[in-house]
Amino acid sequence: MSGFVEKLRGIVGDRGLVVDDAGKAPYLGDWRENFMGAALAIVRPASTDEVASVVRLCAAEKVAVVPQGGNTGMVGGATPDTDGRAIVLSLNRMNRILEVDPLGYTMTVEAGVVLKTIQDEAARHDRLFPLSLAAEGSCTIGGNLATNAGGVQVLHYGNARQLVLGIEVVLPSGEVWNGLRALKKDNTGYDLRDLYLGAEGTLGIITRAVLKLWPRPKDIATAWIAVPSPAAAVTLLSGAHAASEDNVTSCELMARQGIDLVLQHIPGAADPLAERHDWYVLLEWSSTRPRREGEAGLAGKMEAYLGEAMEQGLVLDAALAQSEAQAKAFWALRENHSESQKKDGPSIKHDISVSVSRIPAFMDEGLAAMRTVLPSCRPVPFGHVGDGNLHFNCMAPVGWDKPRFMEVAPAISAAVYDLVVKYGGSISAEHGIGRMKVEELAHYRGRIELDTMRAIKRALDPANLMNPGKVLEV
Repeated sequence: MSGFVEKLRGIVGDRGLVVDDAGKAPYLGDWRENFMGAALAIVRPASTDEVASVVRLCAAEKVAVVPQGGNTGMVGGATPDTDGRAIVLSLNRMNRILEVDPLGYTMTVEAGVVLKTIQDEAARHDRLFPLSLAAEGSCTIGGNLATNAGGVQVLHYGNARQLVLGIEVVLPSGEVWNGLRALKKDNTGYDLRDLYLGAEGTLGIITRAVLKLWPRPKDIATAWIAVPSPAAAVTLLSGAHAASEDNVTSCELMARQGIDLVLQHIPGAADPLAERHDWYVLLEWSSTRPRREGEAGLAGKMEAYLGEAMEQGLVLDAALAQSEAQAKAFWALRENHSESQKKDGPSIKHDISVSVSRIPAFMDEGLAAMRTVLPSCRPVPFGHVGDGNLHFNCMAPVGWDKPRFMEVAPAISAAVYDLVVKYGGSISAEHGIGRMKVEELAHYRGRIELDTMRAIKRALDPANLMNPGKVLEV
């Protein structure tokens, strides 16, 4: 395939092509180290025109394309398979912010812009881009949109799908669909934008996007709260919506096991409360209305609400952040859950969702289900209780290596997913399907849904060259 590689070089230049083994290595494995693939080359185009030319060449040569953003995904969606006949198309050179429209509350960006860069640019214009997740310092907006990323503020602002107005997409043929419309109303036929958002690069490659911005919050209250149970956490959240005057932006639930792992493996982490508790909630309220001198603001309202909740037995103890630095320390305890689990040893992750009111019952039954399969396993449940999304993770027993744990992992996952379906939930709330959950999607979704998805895939990508092996068995 040397001739093909040289044609790629002619499109993207030496800077845009990686063919040596050492250079390719960072692009060939996933963050969780569950998948390792091979590729003819890593192609790094610098513009939409170059992406389109690369895809046209691949279509003509029948070479598969694996799109990749920041490569922070949890399900192997950006990892090539092992046959080495595909290219990885990395968008990390397409990292320009093209336009900020503070008056219209929009920002137009290329797909390779890091999420934190977008957040910071919005703040510089006194605006907010609310997508926020643990990998925001390295994930890119193209990957966020391709996976319909969630994060910690979904209950107030929605998933990535709700945060974008228009997109530009390179189709499997190499043609470019320009849907970069900054319109909040556009009722002209099928919504092609929503077709590509969350498709994980299997229908086309998102190259640019028009993002929605919001006013930047001026008054923020953050609390670290010990609660007696998940049921208390759900009740606390329910009352918080009215108590905050509909200003709840985040509500995260964590078990003590996860906190202990963060304290053990993350330097500088500290327990906000003097005593240990089994369950914690990280609650944040924010408002665009600045706190006036002499007013208690949201912090005062939150303190009063937590006092009432303590009298009702919903709160055991709490610490309200007295500074931005303290609030960031609270958030670091939550955001470092995945990193600390990775450092501690093998684990399996179940990114599931159920309706918020059913979280307590699911938690009880789900923990029991995991321990029934493997009594010595170490469950680490945490997640976005505000939108029903739990990261229902399970660590290997102490002393077990990864191969030994992976032998029993499918049985644990099956027990969890069977229960999720029983509760009317989803086996993938925000991480997507990727390579990891292809069989599970085929098992748990109905025939009509699967047939419709396959029909769309075959119509748009008949040669199955766009991220093959991901999401669907075709």
